[in-house]
Amino acid sequence: MRESIKRGLSPAVLTILAILTLTGGAAMGQLATISGTASYRERVALKPGAVLEIELLDVSRQDVPAQRLASIRIRPSGQVPIPFTLSYDPAMIEAHHTYAVTAKIIRNGATIFRSDTIHPVLTRGAGDTVDVSMVSIGGPTTDRRSTRGGPHNAGLIGPTWVAEDIAGKGVIDNLQSTITFAADGTVQGNGGCNRFHGRYTGEGQKLTLGQLARTSRACLPAIGEQDQRFYQALDKTRGYRIEKGLLVLLDSHDQPTMRLWKRD
Repeated sequence: MRESIKRGLSPAVLTILAILTLTGGAAMGQLATISGTASYRERVALKPGAVLEIELLDVSRQDVPAQRLASIRIRPSGQVPIPFTLSYDPAMIEAHHTYAVTAKIIRNGATIFRSDTIHPVLTRGAGDTVDVSMVSIGGPTTDRRSTRGGPHNAGLIGPTWVAEDIAGKGVIDNLQSTITFAADGTVQGNGGCNRFHGRYTGEGQKLTLGQLARTSRACLPAIGEQDQRFYQALDKTRGYRIEKGLLVLLDSHDQPTMRLWKRD
């Protein structure tokens, strides 16, 4: 009986039901909303079957994965920018925490566009409207030639790369040092304690990171040591190679400075 009722509901009602389940069954009157748009710079038309997924995340803690508070999936009726309204339970929001909205476009089970920077909302001066930008990862509905970075760094751009070894000393279990390269020549990530952003240049297998802007959080000694090794390895990086799905950063003598795996 319950399944037959669900089959008779509209997609909009089913979306609301999914949100209620995710947020622990908040009553309709208790829900608040975040509105905005999701877009990408590439002049590539979305093909039928593409789905936009928007998530609200708690990104307050650096040493654990972000907590998902709400999400919604939309089948775009046109091209970008794609408008969205995401409902969430305001009782789950804490003023001293940091929240962000992420976006990705999926088709045939593959992610072809995704946001690669932090888009803050709700607290610490951010509001309940946001415009989320995405970059191309490549896939069945995109054309690699439209990616500004060009073919020389096509495998580098898009994914979040997570360090599994830094300077031959390994990494701390469950502490992720990450880096993401965007098609517009920007780079951002987290050393394990401090976030960073900046620019990179590359031609062929060459790769150099410019001066990076970093936060200056106090870290526990072991975490701070990995954070420091991470940034030292980036400073020495002059090239890269991708082998067996791993990104290997190289110094000026083609010796590895860091080895990273691709996070889905």
